[in-house]
Amino acid sequence: MPYLTSPTAGTASTDVRIRFGIPGYAHPLVAPTEWGELTRPGTPLHWVVLNVADGPGVRPDPHCLAAAGRLRNAGVRVLGRLDTTHGARAFGEVISDAHRYLDWYQVDGFLLDRCPTERVSLPEIRRTVTALRALRDDAHIVLGHGTHPYPGYAESADQLVTFSGPWSDYRWSQVAEWTADYPPDRFCHFVHGMPRGHLDEALRIARWQGASTIWFTDRTERGGRSDPWETMPGYWDEIVSRIGTGVSE
Repeated sequence: MPYLTSPTAGTASTDVRIRFGIPGYAHPLVAPTEWGELTRPGTPLHWVVLNVADGPGVRPDPHCLAAAGRLRNAGVRVLGRLDTTHGARAFGEVISDAHRYLDWYQVDGFLLDRCPTERVSLPEIRRTVTALRALRDDAHIVLGHGTHPYPGYAESADQLVTFSGPWSDYRWSQVAEWTADYPPDRFCHFVHGMPRGHLDEALRIARWQGASTIWFTDRTERGGRSDPWETMPGYWDEIVSRIGTGVSE
């Protein structure tokens, strides 16, 4: 099968219990239905990213504060989005954004979006994660690489996003063999442009590759001008039902 590089890659198991990681819906005023659905009892959520304005914004937003509060009251982790710009963004700017997220929205952790993947950038990411944990020692840290990074990154965070992209790439993707040294709850997959008819296949790939946090959507990018993660997929009820029941393929 194309999504395995060896018999031992990933977990080689269909017993992986999958939950959602939401990369970041549109503003609650623009996507009220989406934010409301996240508090539906029984929705299998691992965490939800709060992206106010490509980060925390310049002042507290009462609508985002209310949305984050409803999620946290429902026992759902809320993560602040920190853009690392592939390692080019200044350390102080990233930590300043983290302070605002904590002060204004009491987030439970952070997604370091556009995280670098190269070995040379690892020390700076370790420095950033150490500083974030100094701000909140129980912070849930997700590194948003979007592809398999140098293996050392796995020791620096709670989770890594090892795939982020279109279904046309995901269905033929291969998992890095070093991921077999870690449990499935360390890895996340984000897939857009995925038709409803391939839902079973996509869930099977995630389980075989050993990723227990996923987000699948039929929404697509359009010339780089739209974000496919901003709205829920057209098959939201169906995927909630499948994952929520813990069905294994």
